Amino acid sequence: MRRERPAQARFLTFSCKDRSQLLAEGARRDIVADQIAASRLHLAFALHAWVVMPEHVHLLVTPRPPEVGVPRILSAIKRRSATRILAQIREHHTTPVRHLWQPGGGYDRNILGGPEFNEKIRYIHENPVRRGLVERPEDWAWSSASAWSGNATRWAVFDRSGLPEHPAG
Repeated sequence: MRRERPAQARFLTFSCKDRSQLLAEGARRDIVADQIAASRLHLAFALHAWVVMPEHVHLLVTPRPPEVGVPRILSAIKRRSATRILAQIREHHTTPVRHLWQPGGGYDRNILGGPEFNEKIRYIHENPVRRGLVERPEDWAWSSASAWSGNATRWAVFDRSGLPEHPAG
């Protein structure tokens, strides 16, 4: 059960249907990253860290309940990205894909403080390294790791204000 608490960060994970690598193509990850950025601007939630992997997404957010809670954030990201990606799949592939995302809200955890907050940022940013997709977190284009390091990126969309410093390495 979700417990919406004002000004409390949330670690969210949602996966592709059956953990299929439906986001293996960079263009599809682009769509999800674009939708994360658009949803953040539209719904005005704080986005602290994020990564789009070939079969799942991690977000560290602070919702603005009661107007904008986790269900609304997830719905905006998942619904709009699924519409675009499924249309792209149907256009280029003969194998029918009916659903992009695993049903339900995915994994959702309240983050209680600085040490746990920093651990989740590190976990999110190091996900592509652990999977062997890149050598350094900053090398994965579909993540906030590069922006956290101070590099200009297409999706430099995250919020640091009032939060603990990003942990080293």
